[in-house]
Parts: sequence; structure tokens; C-alpha cells
Amino acid sequence: MPVKRQQRTAAPTSAEDELLLLQGHALAEEEAAKRKREMLSRFLKDKLSQEQRSAALNLHKLHSQWRAVLREAKAQELHQDVAILSQTFARVMDSKDSVIESLVTDLEEAEAQHSRALSGHLQNVDRLLQLQRCRLHCMEEGYRAQLEELQEEFEAERYQG
Repeated sequence: MPVKRQQRTAAPTSAEDELLLLQGHALAEEEAAKRKREMLSRFLKDKLSQEQRSAALNLHKLHSQWRAVLREAKAQELHQDVAILSQTFARVMDSKDSVIESLVTDLEEAEAQHSRALSGHLQNVDRLLQLQRCRLHCMEEGYRAQLEELQEEFEAERYQG
């Protein structure tokens, strides 16, 4: 009979052991599931932070490339503007050069005309001076003739009187 007691006691013990064993397995599974969730949570957090870093890096690269494209477009636009301004400047300079050449030609013509007019004027003044000298000479001769005549009359009246 003691064997029976042992079986009875063994049977409840084995049921209890089995229950404890099942509870232990459940606890172990629960802890494993908890560790798995924590590990999954850590993995997802790491993955999220890595994705955020990658997104920031890619955004930075994208901005850098976009700036390079914009810089290139702006440089091309500025080159075109410089070319247009250079052509405009060249046209304006050509126009001003032609105006200057025209003014130089006009000035040379005006100087030549002035020179001719001055030469003609000086010739006229010389002729007038010559004419005035002739008139003066004639008047002096007339004056001398009248003076001589008056002197002769005076002398004649003096001897008569």
C-alpha cells in the first residue's frame, strides 16, 4: 500500500509538476515573446533612426544637386546676358565712333571754311587798307597842294602889302 500512496502522491505531484512545468513554459514563452517584442521594437527604432538619417542625407544630397542645377542654369543665363550686353555695348560703341568720325569730319570742314573765310576777310581788309592809304595819300597831296597855294598867296600878299 505504501506504493499506492506514493502513486497517489506522485500523481498529484506530477500533475502539479506538470502544471508548474506548463506555467514555467508559459512564463518562459511570455518572457521570450516579451524579449522578442523588445528586440523587434529596438530593431524598428534602429531602423527608423537609420531611415531618418538616410532621409536627411538624401535630402541634403538632393538639395546640393538642385543647387548645382540652379547654379548652372543661373551661370548659363548670366553668360547669355553678358553676351547680349557685350553685343549691345559693341553696337553703341560703333554708333558713337561713327558719330565722332562724323563730328571730326564736320569740324575739319568747318575749320577749312573758317580758314577760307578768314583768308578772304584778311584780303578784303588789306584791300581796304590799301584803298585808305591811297585816299590818305591823295588827301595829303591835296593838303600839300592847298598849303603851297595858300603859302604862295600869303607870300604874295605879304610882298604886296
